[in-house]
This record gives sequence, C-alpha cells and structure tokens, in this order.
Amino acid sequence: MGITAIKIKIMPESIETDLVKIEKEVRNKIEKNNVKNPQIEVQPIAFGLKALIVLFGWPEEKEFEEFEKDLKKIPGVSSIDVLDMRRTFG
Repeated sequence: MGITAIKIKIMPESIETDLVKIEKEVRNKIEKNNVKNPQIEVQPIAFGLKALIVLFGWPEEKEFEEFEKDLKKIPGVSSIDVLDMRRTFG
C-alpha cells in the first residue's frame, strides 16, 4: 500500500486559545499513530486569529476519519478542515 499526503487546517475556538497546547496534543496524537514526516506551522487568519497547518504522510490502509475525529476532541479546537489529500509514490 502507498502513502497519502494530507494537509489539514486546525482552527482554535478563539484568539485566546493556547495554540502551543493544541500543537503539543496534535504532536502526541501524531506520534501514537505513526504518522510520517509531520510538519506543523502557524498561519495567521484574521484579526489576531491563527490556525495550525499540519502536513503529514498517512498510510492508505489506515482509516483517516477516526484520526480526524480524535483531533477534533482536543480541548480548544473549533474545527478541522482537510485542505489537500493526495496519493504519493516512493
């Protein structure tokens, strides 16, 4: 099976939400799921609101929806949007 490159945007509940805590939780969940090559960056949205942009490799044989639901349970997370999902080769 191959690897799927996935890019998601994690939106906090408000500008007061601690993105550092959310990022730590995201990294913990990534490590538990053996995600390949995770990259996390903070992206300004508007009026002081910032989002986490997470890019990683996901094994095709694993169910991604369960991982997405698990990320949505992180305290302070308002929403998660899949920005890009594509099959990679290598």
